[in-house]
Amino acid sequence: MADAWTNDRLAADVAEAGIRRIGTADLRLALRQGWEDFRAIPTQLVFLCVLYPIVGLVAARAFSGGDLLPLLWPLVAGLSLVGPIAAVGLYEISRRREAGDEVSWLTAFAVLRHPNLPQIAMLGVLLMAIFVAWVAVAQAIWNATLGHLPPMGFSEMVHAAFTTPEGQRLLLFGNGVGFVFALIVLVLTAVSVPMLIDRPRVGIGSAINASVQACIANPVPMAIWGMLVAVLLLLGSIPAFIGLAVVMPVLGHATWHLYKRVVV
Repeated sequence: MADAWTNDRLAADVAEAGIRRIGTADLRLALRQGWEDFRAIPTQLVFLCVLYPIVGLVAARAFSGGDLLPLLWPLVAGLSLVGPIAAVGLYEISRRREAGDEVSWLTAFAVLRHPNLPQIAMLGVLLMAIFVAWVAVAQAIWNATLGHLPPMGFSEMVHAAFTTPEGQRLLLFGNGVGFVFALIVLVLTAVSVPMLIDRPRVGIGSAINASVQACIANPVPMAIWGMLVAVLLLLGSIPAFIGLAVVMPVLGHATWHLYKRVVV
């Protein structure tokens, strides 16, 4: 009886939030449409000019032998935690292109005049707080596992991570905790940020609630989507992070199209 009531309540919440149920075919279509948007309005130069210097500075500081080296991967992986806010300009490009308006890469800056900009900024602050918390936890995990070892270079650190019991605990707990942080951000932002762009009268609370309901209604597709994002970001990071200049815009556009397939 209780289970039936709970299921009915969840179904009512999903219907009230205007959430559709989707499948893996919708994920493929969203990615294809994201790629089409990127091909029509390439923004890789913007990402190279903004993102790559930041990542490059962090990597250079890490590889110089400083204390930042153990946090290199957590910092890069943390891009996925702030990605939903970094992609707001891409959502605007996809929104206007979908409406048939003329767009260019400059359209991304139109969000600076968006009536929901304060709400978007508030959500951005929340995601930055989650990012900072993730980095702090990653540092604590390092200190509790390999932090007792003398300073080491990148190759020594990788060797220790894969060949020592402490290193294996680092990988286990680090990846496990990172998964939890990524899951939290996915649930909070799966559709909330695009909704704030799409519906100027929607507040941050309603947008986050819709995102939560979208994940409740579509647990398997949303989990697959989260894994796709993680894998693509990883692949984009391997060739000296340059691939992120393509992966991040495509994912940003695809997220918009996923939102349009999930939210009525």
